[in-house]
Amino acid sequence: MVYRFHKNDQFNYEIMTVLGSAWQHGADVGEVLTTALATAEGDGAAWFSSWTELAHRAREQAERSAARGCTVSARDGYLRAATYFGTALVAVDACTDPEARLREVFPEHRECFERFTQACDPPAERVEIAYEDTFLPGYLFRSPRHDGPLPTVIVNNGSDGPISAAWTFLGAPAVARGYNALLFDGPGQQSMLFERGLTFRPDWENVISPVVDFLTARPDVDAGRLVLAGISQAGYWVPRALAFEHRIAAAVADPGVVDVAESWWRNLGPDLRRLWDSGDREAFDRVISEGLRADPALAATWRWRAKPYGIDSPYDLLAEVGRYNVLPVVQRITTPLLITDPEGEHFWPGASQRLYDALPGPKELIRFPASEGSHLHCEPMGRAVFEQRVFDWLDERLAQREHG
Repeated sequence: MVYRFHKNDQFNYEIMTVLGSAWQHGADVGEVLTTALATAEGDGAAWFSSWTELAHRAREQAERSAARGCTVSARDGYLRAATYFGTALVAVDACTDPEARLREVFPEHRECFERFTQACDPPAERVEIAYEDTFLPGYLFRSPRHDGPLPTVIVNNGSDGPISAAWTFLGAPAVARGYNALLFDGPGQQSMLFERGLTFRPDWENVISPVVDFLTARPDVDAGRLVLAGISQAGYWVPRALAFEHRIAAAVADPGVVDVAESWWRNLGPDLRRLWDSGDREAFDRVISEGLRADPALAATWRWRAKPYGIDSPYDLLAEVGRYNVLPVVQRITTPLLITDPEGEHFWPGASQRLYDALPGPKELIRFPASEGSHLHCEPMGRAVFEQRVFDWLDERLAQREHG
């Protein structure tokens, strides 16, 4: 069962995701449905324009509220604006001069999110996490309900989601339950990609270990109760990091991902896979390029998905994505890991069960069925159900850790 708001499958899924964020004040249902209706038959350029216009309206409303001293209205308005700017960017590669549009809209997205963080109670702390010869930018949110060192959720975003989605998916429910929540951009994610040109890497332990180093040095963090939770493609990055970083008390993969390349090959089909396996790089690149020229919408989606890898050749891109496979290291994982298994998972169907079966240590598989509306990739329309089941599991695990 898939709800249908747009003829384009990717845009349809984005609408569901934005609707789900309303549970954590990340969107307004009326605003989303009105914009979805206006763009239902439109192309990527129309999508970008409509969501950007909505984002500007939400930002203007937030600024009027802020000027009047209406902090809560301003806070929620800035978060909605950040969500809508982030939603617009999904189609930036369908626009004329996409790099110019990205330079315009991404800073607005981040400015709105920054203003949201400062309107929170308490305000989030903007942090810089030492990483190789640079730093990872992030925000540390603290619960207003507790003092002293707190358990902390490291929120690992997916391949292309905005930081506002990381907040509504995992950060907000963590803070509401008395956790700290750390949101950050890793290489290939949002600001690290758009502003610094740093691309993905498969050895994600080299990203998470510096984050753990940063957190364990802080007096407001309980170093014995760290959680690593990831959404979408982070369903690969989380178990990969756990294979090498053993200071994590519990972890969540939403959903489980064994081999990232499966989501690419599932759409490309067996004929193209055989051509790629033949090693004929020139022929493979030619066939893919011809197909993308014939379908501008598909070409825009390809560019958006490929951008974080920084590789132009389709053949070389698929070779690189093929390195993102957790099976060679899965036996090293000892951290208790919860894996979600939503019915109708369309990027990595069946991978959650395969990851669960391969894990040697403590593990849990939670299914989210269509019968209760919590199905599909990352449970876009079942956020309350997701939060209840996942965070109840985390609370229980960390309580055992605290008293064990």
